[in-house]
Amino acid sequence: MLATLLPILQELDLPLRLRLWDGKEMDLGPAPCVTLEIKDPNLIPQLARPSLDLLGGAYVEGQIDLHGPLEEIIRIGDEITKALGEEESSLPTREAHDKATDAEAISYHYDLSNAFYQLWLDRDMVYSCAYFETGSEDLDQAQQAKLRHLCRKLRLKPGDRLLDVGCGWGGLARFAAREYGAEVVGITLSREQLKLGREQVAAEGLERQVRLEVMDYRDLPTDGQFDKVVSVGMFEHVGHANLPLYCRQLAELVRPGGLVMNHGITSRHIDGRPVSHGAGEFINHYVFPHGELPHLAAISSCISESGLEIVDVESLRLHYARTLQCWSERLESRLEEAQQMIPERALRIWRVYLAGCAYGFRRNWINLHQILASKPLPDGSHELPWSRADIYQ
Repeated sequence: MLATLLPILQELDLPLRLRLWDGKEMDLGPAPCVTLEIKDPNLIPQLARPSLDLLGGAYVEGQIDLHGPLEEIIRIGDEITKALGEEESSLPTREAHDKATDAEAISYHYDLSNAFYQLWLDRDMVYSCAYFETGSEDLDQAQQAKLRHLCRKLRLKPGDRLLDVGCGWGGLARFAAREYGAEVVGITLSREQLKLGREQVAAEGLERQVRLEVMDYRDLPTDGQFDKVVSVGMFEHVGHANLPLYCRQLAELVRPGGLVMNHGITSRHIDGRPVSHGAGEFINHYVFPHGELPHLAAISSCISESGLEIVDVESLRLHYARTLQCWSERLESRLEEAQQMIPERALRIWRVYLAGCAYGFRRNWINLHQILASKPLPDGSHELPWSRADIYQ
């Protein structure tokens, strides 16, 4: 099998060196900068029809090792799977999402280690797409700009009652309270996030303005008590089957005239068909169990059917590519510390995930959209200004 595979790989002319389990090496292209070390000979037959899921999984499980610049490793893996892999055509499996399933999935991803996340996130631990106003900002500046961008879109003002659904470590909740005078309730399913988030709220003396709780969005009282609702990086975890319920819940949480902001990753194809030669399967298996990405049209339809009126949509795809690249570079610069915090297998998952997602967003495999909606007043009017000018002042 190897004798058949090598000429095919050599035709790709990639800067790749192959190292076998017995120590033998061969260059598959000029000036190799990446070495693929195959430790398990049983993997060879599968490499005849590789996918990013196969290659990523083999790395996580220790069947292969990868040496060289991570960005180039991801690019070469993509080139190999495009040339030798099978075209994806089937729709992803869609699952029923109940409270127990969602809580388990969130705990798997977010309860890994607060200290680990602190290694490579910004100072406020904002684990979502940053906003690069000029493109020259560092990660801390861009995340502060994102928080400000969200609050401006929501037209937050002192005394506004804001609900943050999927609040993470509370970075947005604290920013909204500190900078805009909002009264914030944030909910999460991660107990590790809640613990650190509450500590940070107390450290800033914001206990009177910010309350963080462990709660499922389905358990929120739908009594229209909030002026504004924001949900960042949340609807990816909801599941297609529950999107209508999720949107109705948000609509019923906000008062007439209030605003709802959804910020999250969206699929490229309307039917959810993958474009990434197995990257989605890798993420579902190792990174975000039970995650499902809706297309912009799908989530927009559910928002509209809930009774909310969509008033603004913005794509931040390239902003997220840069955010992920920043995260990846920061993690790579602190690998020795990370190895002391999480198991080696988990660290391998995160290295591939961050660099691979940066690559995928750059190449339009997936997108990210901010969708602002208003709950119309009884006469059909709303409380927004006539233009967007105030957002950018």
